[in-house]
Amino acid sequence: MKTIHLFAALLLISSSSFSAERPEWAFPVASPDQPPSTDDGQPTSVPGSTLRFTLKQINDLANAVDWFPDRHAPMPPPVAHGTGAALACAACHLTSGMGHPESSHLAGLPTAYLERQLADFKSGERKDAARMNAIGAALSEDDARVASEWFANLKPRRWIKVVEAKQIPANYGSSPGRMRLPLPGGGTEALGQRIVELPQDVARAVRRDPYSGFTAYVPIGSVARGRALASGSGGRTPPCASCHGPGLKGLNGVPGIAGASTLYTARQLYGFQSGTRDGASAALMKPVAATLTDEDFIDLSAYLASLPP
Repeated sequence: MKTIHLFAALLLISSSSFSAERPEWAFPVASPDQPPSTDDGQPTSVPGSTLRFTLKQINDLANAVDWFPDRHAPMPPPVAHGTGAALACAACHLTSGMGHPESSHLAGLPTAYLERQLADFKSGERKDAARMNAIGAALSEDDARVASEWFANLKPRRWIKVVEAKQIPANYGSSPGRMRLPLPGGGTEALGQRIVELPQDVARAVRRDPYSGFTAYVPIGSVARGRALASGSGGRTPPCASCHGPGLKGLNGVPGIAGASTLYTARQLYGFQSGTRDGASAALMKPVAATLTDEDFIDLSAYLASLPP
């Protein structure tokens, strides 16, 4: 054949752009110095809810806090409650399915796709030693199916506000919570070449409010550069829409990537590139990610997060 398939051609591109090191800014790490706790042990709430929970209950990952049980279908057991190594799905991914920066959005993704990811975590083809490999191994096929169906039936929503900046609020990696929070004393710090996601409302995010999103601070010009990459401009990557569909909202079982957490997207691009994300569903993305630099991770992640889901 005179014409080489685009994905095969990408495999032949020089590996000089390969990002050899993990982008540490994309992975949740608790800072060694934590601000003093302000938890008084008393029940608290979030706007619009009549329920009250203590911070200890909120941080119990085996029992997902459900502030608005009347706004979604009843949660099946694996979504609401953990057993052994399998934590409650909604504890991290929230009852909205939109997740926190350390996890991922699941709302509206195809059921079959979600089941494949859980199977890949179970087999070890997709690696997340911190949480998901143990959870995948502990889930039965039936639990994986009902959890996938439940999240697939949720409607995704705007969750990330993308802000291009040079200076951002001074912040730290929280524990527990596995997300970055502004320092209580205020101040600013340089963003540099990274992405930082901070809650739009700290108190609501800490309480796992399923309706309180995040702001992603990205370097100046990231969104425009990411838009060009995603469109296939310059020929370095195929157009994302060729697989992910119009508006990058998903197509024929391929997941939607519009509106996703910047940090989650960056982690997945690194995973495809480094081999920590493998399996059948990763086959098309691996040669694409092989051509990307750390700056490309940032730019694509910023652009995708700026889109409506």
